[in-house]
Amino acid sequence: MNKMGREKIDWKRIDLNLLIVFFHLYQTRSVSVAAEKCFVSQSAMSHSLSKLRTLCDDRLFERKNHQMVPTERASELYPTIEQILNLVQFNVLPAEQFLAKHYRGICKIGLTDYAEFIFAPTIYDAVVSQAPEAKISFINVNRHNYRSVSEQENLDILIGSIPDLDPQFRAQKLYTEKHVCIYDSALVKVDKLDTETFASLPHCLVSPEGNFSSNVDKHLESIGLKREVTAVSRNFLTIGRLVTGRAMFAIVPEKMAKINLIQSNLTASPPPVPVADFDISMIWKKQSHLNEKIHWLKDSIYEAILSSLHENRL
Repeated sequence: MNKMGREKIDWKRIDLNLLIVFFHLYQTRSVSVAAEKCFVSQSAMSHSLSKLRTLCDDRLFERKNHQMVPTERASELYPTIEQILNLVQFNVLPAEQFLAKHYRGICKIGLTDYAEFIFAPTIYDAVVSQAPEAKISFINVNRHNYRSVSEQENLDILIGSIPDLDPQFRAQKLYTEKHVCIYDSALVKVDKLDTETFASLPHCLVSPEGNFSSNVDKHLESIGLKREVTAVSRNFLTIGRLVTGRAMFAIVPEKMAKINLIQSNLTASPPPVPVADFDISMIWKKQSHLNEKIHWLKDSIYEAILSSLHENRL
């Protein structure tokens, strides 16, 4: 819309409920579900979307594969509209004091595969010890989809290794994780694992993207060696079961190797090749600093995880 067109609009007469319509459409990607959340009919929601399109001079949401997919302009507008609604909710409207012991809602925690495997029990205990009537929903995220899942599921907190974090989010480092090489010592007889032995047997690899190679292969190539990766999984539990009862190697995060499901009958050794450490962080939306529930969740989960690390329970 050009400048002249904007000057003709009487902004004082615009229904600000359209901001709520936009918010729910962006989060749900569905006219019918957004209508339910706004307590209006589907036809009324469609009419509101038409008004939004006229005001913004953009389609905003386009139907693709049974979803209303936001346009580039809608994605640009969403952080601002979310900020406006948060300011109204937490700074303008009278706030009801949040008391964990009375909370009966759902705490939505986004976790990577690794983080869910390691932290789900600790998070559950931390939440229900203070909010016995709360429910916890663990929702899988990864470094590629965490932003969209956070918006669609309205996540409270995310935990995992997510580098190059989107500017809409903030992070608090929990700890740095190292790697170990696991193998079934009943089938792989070594006193000290060296690179030649490491490269001599098949490998299974944890890869969120399904890749059959990593920086380990580049290092081996640089010293004239090559390993054979015969299986790839996106799930850490699968890797632990694959290695058990087979003459093969896998590199996994150290804390995973310490958990009984993987540790059973397996030996963990330092990798004979360089493997980069990675940081595990707690992540939340910038605007959520206004939300007392999320403040409580952040503090409770942070203290519980650090306590478990200190006590070597993780």
